[in-house]
Amino acid sequence: MFTPSSYKETDLSQLHRQIEQTRLAVLVTQGEQGLQASHLPLLLDRSQGSNGTLYGHFARANRQWQALENGAEALVVFSGPDAYVSAGYYPSKAEDPRTVPTWNYLAVHAWGKAEVYHDAEHLLDIVRRLSDHHEQTQAKPWSVDEAPADYMTGMLKAIVGFALPIERLQGTRKLSQNRSAIDIEGVRTSLANSSDPLDNQLAAVMRHS
Repeated sequence: MFTPSSYKETDLSQLHRQIEQTRLAVLVTQGEQGLQASHLPLLLDRSQGSNGTLYGHFARANRQWQALENGAEALVVFSGPDAYVSAGYYPSKAEDPRTVPTWNYLAVHAWGKAEVYHDAEHLLDIVRRLSDHHEQTQAKPWSVDEAPADYMTGMLKAIVGFALPIERLQGTRKLSQNRSAIDIEGVRTSLANSSDPLDNQLAAVMRHS
């Protein structure tokens, strides 16, 4: 990922926060079947390894898991809020028209090689941890224990799990840092006043940066 030095995010806690806030990641591998990508919900365990470890699962019918089992390195993309930035958002444009539109965004890339699981014990643990994590905000959180045991046994046979220790992390935090303070505020205010909720999300990030 091309990242100018002024946009690099190197703080591990910030990188982890972006990973945890990304509800659906993109996992990319290069294997015998060429480049493959899957959109997956992943769970980060910050305490495992120097950069944390990612947990998730594939549908068994999705043969991308074979690339991981064969030792392929994975690139996992975590995309944060993003927004189009019009040149008109810059107050300085009134005095100097030499400016163009751009795009502001947050992104984290993670690399690593995974351990693949087929056994029911590991698979059930991954499914339980993922569902417990995402059920937290529900009025009546669902638990895997509510499903009949024989049903869960069949469902687990249809997936393949993995643990991916993160070997490398790279983060981009492009929030108009190359502009003057007045232009940064102009961008933030314009995005905050936008009718697009994604613009509003990025404005909130800029407010706390």
